[in-house]
Amino acid sequence: MKKILVCEDEAVIRDFVVINLTRAGYNVVEANCGEDALKKYEEHGGDFDVAILDIMMPGIDGFTVCKELRSRNGGIGIIMLTAKTQEMDKVTGLMLGADDYVTKPFSPSELVARVDSLHRRVMLAQERNKTSYKEELESGDFILNLRNRALLKNGKMIELTQVEFQIMEYFFSNPGVALDRTDILNHVWGEAYVGEEKIVDVNIRRLRMKIEDEPSNPKYIVTVWGLGYKWDAENKRSSR
Repeated sequence: MKKILVCEDEAVIRDFVVINLTRAGYNVVEANCGEDALKKYEEHGGDFDVAILDIMMPGIDGFTVCKELRSRNGGIGIIMLTAKTQEMDKVTGLMLGADDYVTKPFSPSELVARVDSLHRRVMLAQERNKTSYKEELESGDFILNLRNRALLKNGKMIELTQVEFQIMEYFFSNPGVALDRTDILNHVWGEAYVGEEKIVDVNIRRLRMKIEDEPSNPKYIVTVWGLGYKWDAENKRSSR
């Protein structure tokens, strides 16, 4: 059964989320604070497909829980709940490893649509890892292992979230091709995604921080002004 962890300190909002996700067919485990969320995660052996985390909570906040869950499980889908006025919180959550965010107040249909979309991506990534007929893709100094979702740069492991992995797989499959932000959004998040395109830019920024020698002067993930990005690693092998 589809299993999801919901962490929200406000009981009314938490009950609202739990009821609607249960109706949508999810097995929901609820937590009322960050400490409780990490405890429940351990008690269930990390067996969750998606986690929904409120940001503003007493004690351990949602950012800390997000960072901790991501360090333990690169494949879990993470959605942050943010207030409408907390624009920077959206970016911060994504930079810490969240896959998406939902802005309060939100409708039941929006919440379930976002969770369904993320759950599908998590399941597709898991299935692709099991059935991938080609184990690795190579591009310049980089090797992308399709089975264990690992990226190597000159033999050194780079940890990726499932969204980052999907972006890199798209880049590796289209070397040197200028990819429109909308193309990346549709490929990774799905054509039914109802969020904003800037989620692509935030994830690109996060990837650059992981793989570029100088993130502020990227040479692998290159900006194509007015369009999007392209992967340019084929002719940039370093001397080893």
